[in-house]
Amino acid sequence: MLLEKAPAKINLTLDVLHKRDDGYHEVEMVMTTVDLYDQIQLSELNKDTIQIYSEKRYVPDDYRNLAYQAAELIKSKFNIQTGIKISIFKQIPVAAGLAGGSSDAAAVLRGLNTLWNLGLSYDQLAEIGTEIGSDVAFCVYGGTALAKGRGEQIEKLPSVPSCWVILAKPTIGVSTKSIYERLNLNRLNRINTEAMITAIKNGDYQGMYQNLGNVMESVTLDMHPEIKQIKEQMIQSGADNVLMSGSGPTVFGLTRKQTRAERIYNSLRGFCEEVYVVRMLG
Repeated sequence: MLLEKAPAKINLTLDVLHKRDDGYHEVEMVMTTVDLYDQIQLSELNKDTIQIYSEKRYVPDDYRNLAYQAAELIKSKFNIQTGIKISIFKQIPVAAGLAGGSSDAAAVLRGLNTLWNLGLSYDQLAEIGTEIGSDVAFCVYGGTALAKGRGEQIEKLPSVPSCWVILAKPTIGVSTKSIYERLNLNRLNRINTEAMITAIKNGDYQGMYQNLGNVMESVTLDMHPEIKQIKEQMIQSGADNVLMSGSGPTVFGLTRKQTRAERIYNSLRGFCEEVYVVRMLG
């Protein structure tokens, strides 16, 4: 048996450059992991099968689950006849813009690499991960990185300046596909990705929070005004800056003061069920 952590990610920046010939969008985004995570437990089985177990009923136990796809891919690529039971203990909200499913898949790749002594590097695991989903490559590495292409080209960055992160997810799910379909690429305000990278490299907390940006945010906010309410509440309660992560709907606020993080948390509890105060890992 083997245990592996699967941390959530947030987007400090997310820019969509253009639509590619293969139908995907060319993106440029700075991502970092936070210490809200799922636990993945891997146990070998006597018969050659993949079993998914979770105490949460909404977690699919078949091919729809990216963790299942990760196990199937490893088994087929390396002709592994051993069965595996994947127990997923969920903490990361689902359909939240926090890459919970992708992080679970990445944890399965790392865990099976260890359990079955495959000797693969993180670069090799990340390459396998790109066959599962755009965020899986980043989630294999964790930490902080610039992601390009459709999200699979990863350039590692130094650790971000330490701070508190308040995460708030309204009780809605958002389809990434539907947000991309509504994006008007000719009318987007460009994100200053380079300024964010410079701030991180300089350990400049103020530069980091001032350069938060996500081109998807305006589209999701138009569809779900409650996200705007959460943003406004966080700012009023003292967050240095606030941004939606990924295609949403989760919003995060940053502050260096624990007392302020607790104040923001308490101010959100009234109208948002899923609120977390975490630290950045990356």
